[in-house]
Amino acid sequence: MRLGMLETVRKHLVFFPALVASFVLAGCQHAAPPSAVEQRAIAAEQQQIADASRQQLDEIPPPSKSLYMAVKSLSAWENPYVTVQGEMVTLHVMLADANTSTMGLGGMLRPAGARRQDLNVRVSDLATALNAIPQSAWPYGRVIAVEEAHQVPAADQPQVRRNIETVEKTLNDLGIVAYDWTDTGRN
Repeated sequence: MRLGMLETVRKHLVFFPALVASFVLAGCQHAAPPSAVEQRAIAAEQQQIADASRQQLDEIPPPSKSLYMAVKSLSAWENPYVTVQGEMVTLHVMLADANTSTMGLGGMLRPAGARRQDLNVRVSDLATALNAIPQSAWPYGRVIAVEEAHQVPAADQPQVRRNIETVEKTLNDLGIVAYDWTDTGRN
């Protein structure tokens, strides 16, 4: 019995080096960095996506300064706005009321809070998220309030500042006015 077991182990031991070699070869592979041609193709594809996003957002009218400058608090802000954090941005969207009647507006049956949506988005996906917002959610035109997250730890403040700069660049590239909002109100 013991001899038969030893022969079985020896038979399978022959395959052991091949098994180890396959694991080593599979584990050592890594993707080569993209070539210059591939990098240009990727950049061109990203530019096409940005152009398509901008074209769809161009259907939204330009911002009306008289409307959005009169807003005193973000709770009364009806356009989309973003809260910039260290790892992401929160996109706040107030959807338009489907009922055009003024009866019961803001009451128990038609609360404004039910139309507000808060979406956590990666900074790199902000353009795509903005493109998905319906045109009716932009009553002030192409303007977005940008606020920094409250009570950011000191260690995260540099990352938040970099994200704010990235968000403002993204908005500018899309033709959207970035309206800087501070803790004390409008800026």
